[in-house]
Amino acid sequence: MMGILSAIADKVVEAVHLIPDNVDKGEEICMGADGTPTSQVDKIAENTVLTYIAANEVPLNVLSEEVGFVDNGAEDTLILDPIDGTRNCALGIPYYTISMAVSRTTMSGATHALIRNLATGDEYTAVKGEGACLNGRRIHVKDYFNPDSLTLFIYMGRSADPSAFRTAKRVKASRSLGCASLEMAAVAAGRADGFMMMSEHRGHAIRVFDIAASALVLREAGGEVYDQFGKPLDMPMDLKARSNFLAASDRRVFDWVIHGESSYSPCRLHYGIFANKNVPGIADVGRRVVAALDGESYMVDTDLAALMGVPGVPLEDMDIDVAIVMGGDGTILRAAHHTSARIFGINAGGVGFLAAVELEQLEEGIGRLRRGEYTVDRRAKIAVSVDGEWVSDAVNEALIHTDSVAKIRQFRVKVDDSLLTEVKADGFMLSTATGSTSYAMSLGAPIMDPRVGDAWLLVPIAAFRYSSRPIILPTSAKVTIEATMPEKGCLLVVDGQREIPVDGGSVIELSRSPECFRLIEMDTDFYQKVREKLVTSL
Repeated sequence: MMGILSAIADKVVEAVHLIPDNVDKGEEICMGADGTPTSQVDKIAENTVLTYIAANEVPLNVLSEEVGFVDNGAEDTLILDPIDGTRNCALGIPYYTISMAVSRTTMSGATHALIRNLATGDEYTAVKGEGACLNGRRIHVKDYFNPDSLTLFIYMGRSADPSAFRTAKRVKASRSLGCASLEMAAVAAGRADGFMMMSEHRGHAIRVFDIAASALVLREAGGEVYDQFGKPLDMPMDLKARSNFLAASDRRVFDWVIHGESSYSPCRLHYGIFANKNVPGIADVGRRVVAALDGESYMVDTDLAALMGVPGVPLEDMDIDVAIVMGGDGTILRAAHHTSARIFGINAGGVGFLAAVELEQLEEGIGRLRRGEYTVDRRAKIAVSVDGEWVSDAVNEALIHTDSVAKIRQFRVKVDDSLLTEVKADGFMLSTATGSTSYAMSLGAPIMDPRVGDAWLLVPIAAFRYSSRPIILPTSAKVTIEATMPEKGCLLVVDGQREIPVDGGSVIELSRSPECFRLIEMDTDFYQKVREKLVTSL
């Protein structure tokens, strides 16, 4: 099969080189089967492939960008991009290919792949289970990961998702070269750490013939292609199917790019152990954690240490990388107010929505923690100020409400200094996506998937106006809430952990904190948690 693919590529090279210099190779001459315009060079290359297959009775169907599906009665199908990098070809930039993969099922079922740079002759090949090659020599992805020196190819065209530009600012180096097959192949050859294709318009996302060949080359070189949710990408042989993706040399590249952090550490980690001392049997749970950390550097928080009979250090005084927190969500939030370390939650309390593992998974979870088998989700926090003075950051929510039971107050609420409302109510809350499954949910606000990381929920509490409803705001917004009754006090509550009396007439300012809440997760399925912890268990 590789001989057939190589012969096809030879014919395409000949055909493209025969196009006169005065012909506009990129001229759009018709509409392709995928609904996008077909250029002169695309059509010539595709016709060359179809002619070769017909003339030589090659037992392959064809799925191509321009002609669609050609049924030749064969079991296997050639997934073809006749010219990847058409614009480069038209401009004389030597970075365009013919990209071919053979499969009888889906993209992941591809058995053979060939990508040839039609300008330079460089050829990437792969056979499933036999590895990948560049010009006949075996290639492999980078065998190390360093977030401080990441090089990514990033699609940054007109339909690029804004996350692409944010990522480009964070990595050591980025390139956008206009030829997905070669950009992914460069990752396979160890020349870059990943290739990111995120489009904000579904109609401009990647198609199966764009990456079927390069996906096999990358996977055979030791890398992986993930969808935007972190699952290995597969695509049907269907021109209508489109997907965003991140091709990476290492899973930690995906975690760092998508979640903002990975489990990578160039040195030994230091752990802190913190718990809700009121949980029955918590000292024994603490001993299990210590046993599971055997050989690691750790410290135990003062309250738990007293129960265990060992030396202790207050959590806020620990210089640690990871805080292992045993308890419920309240305990995790309390820990977040005393340390900036990553938090690994073990549910020994109630709902445990923020916990990475349940109590019965303790040893397994800490084993994975020690091996770096986890992701770190960076969650936005709210900076809370009173009359211009910062008082705290909130992980879940910041709440201002009446300091007397059943006594209503008058509030003036502004967003970015623009008046939103003046209303009588028991109070107002600004919630993060993290807090949307907590108090905000109880007040009737929507649950937000934590991947919606750039939004707040502004929620009125028992407002004396029917039109007062929760509103979703960008995290870039500044929210000011003024208690406009000078003689009537209020109470500011942050994450249910801090209660701060507020005089009437005070102005509460809420904005995005420069710090973030770093939550360790393992095999997290947000919707499974919603179903099990919020729907069926409460």
